Amino acid sequence: MTELVDQDAELWIFGYGSLIWRPAFEHDRRQAAGLAGYERRFCQASHDHRGTPALPGRVVTLLPVPGSVCHGMAYKLPDRGRGEILEYLDHREQDGYERLYAPLHVEGGMRVAGLTWVAHESNPSWRAGESLEDVARLIAERHGPSGSNREYLYELEQALNALEMPDPHVSELSQRVRQLANED
Repeated sequence: MTELVDQDAELWIFGYGSLIWRPAFEHDRRQAAGLAGYERRFCQASHDHRGTPALPGRVVTLLPVPGSVCHGMAYKLPDRGRGEILEYLDHREQDGYERLYAPLHVEGGMRVAGLTWVAHESNPSWRAGESLEDVARLIAERHGPSGSNREYLYELEQALNALEMPDPHVSELSQRVRQLANED
């Protein structure tokens, strides 16, 4: 669902992948948050960051799963410069991602207006249905302009564990990639 944002309203960005450990944009506050009804999955091909057009890597997106909550990090945007920040994030999340406006639950029980980027199954980079083994093999081997696909996975796992919000899918995938890369 894409909507226009009231430029005067408070807006929080929800990070569930690399935005957790590398937001790279100005923000007024940072808090742990949850987005209800979604789970994080490695089912989006990355042609521009963690892979190449010829050998795309895999990065996370959100899949709708009733009753689930995806845990991540929320960043309250400043009033000034919001347009430039949103342009930056639209560019960063360009390979098949679209804006999703949804309420976030942040620490302290607050519910805030949230924005995140989600890849939908209609985009050409969608790769749902690949086995965990196939995804692990791709992640173990792929590299792109932003670094290795393994680094992306390991950074995400480390950030989630440090925030005490481990994700079983990320942990299982990391374990399998380490075995394939002989890092265990």
